[in-house]
Amino acid sequence: MSISFNNRVAIVTGAGGGLGRSHALGLAARGVKLVVNDLGQDGKPSESALAVVEEIKNLGGEAFANGANVADWDQVKAMVDETMQRWGHVDILVNNAGILRDKSFVKMSLDDFRLVMDVHVMGTVNCTKAVWDIMREQQYGRIAMTSSSSGLYGNFGQSNYGAAKMAVVGLMNTLHLEGQKYGIHVNTLSPTARTEMTENIIAKEVLELMTVESVSAALLYLVCDEAPSRLILCAGAGGYASTRIYETEGIYLPVDQQTPEHIAEEIDRIVDADNQALFQMGSEQTIKFVNKAAEALGVKI
Repeated sequence: MSISFNNRVAIVTGAGGGLGRSHALGLAARGVKLVVNDLGQDGKPSESALAVVEEIKNLGGEAFANGANVADWDQVKAMVDETMQRWGHVDILVNNAGILRDKSFVKMSLDDFRLVMDVHVMGTVNCTKAVWDIMREQQYGRIAMTSSSSGLYGNFGQSNYGAAKMAVVGLMNTLHLEGQKYGIHVNTLSPTARTEMTENIIAKEVLELMTVESVSAALLYLVCDEAPSRLILCAGAGGYASTRIYETEGIYLPVDQQTPEHIAEEIDRIVDADNQALFQMGSEQTIKFVNKAAEALGVKI
């Protein structure tokens, strides 16, 4: 199988370095035209974004740099407008831009919590909203969110980052449903790569395996023509896995037993993983509970 992109146009946010740069270079190597977004000053792209554009051009690709702050709607809209004026379509959006403000929750200021949420959540919302109608009209789109194990599972000192990274998964779940009939596929990358944080806690020999390129391979899969939708793909050090959210079968309690005491007595049955299900819509949970109640009460619905 050969992964193809067929002359697509992509916007990659936070692409001046690290994973974003790797994503952009990987896409460009396969013929994708790139908007290399990285926060600059006074609306101008960063020097690192300009350097990535030069790398792409030296490889024979097409790209331009953009310095929009993803948390600013007007700047994001201007970036997308410039892309449309230049190339006439936007096919791929990689929501990669992000920041860290790590502290334990007790020491974290609300300003730092809000800033991380603004960049990761509203930055993702702004960029996705700016391309959504374009993708609907052209009946094609590939959007990648960037989550993290800190959001999926938690990480000490990252309450703001973890909350933001779980929020984009919820956004993916709904946009997957809303984009289906328009050919828009929405997925999430959960990466782990060599960073300043991991350099102090992971052996050097292992760090050498945690390349950004190994993660970008997963990203390219998530945004290619053949991509699925609503997949959380985890990647790092050459390892690839998927995180999926299941709901246990659960139980029904009669009205006179719907108390915290009875829930405590039945908690083992409630969390029993046998017959757990992978739901596609939130309404499936409601239907399950209503059917259990109707069956217990002998009510036909």
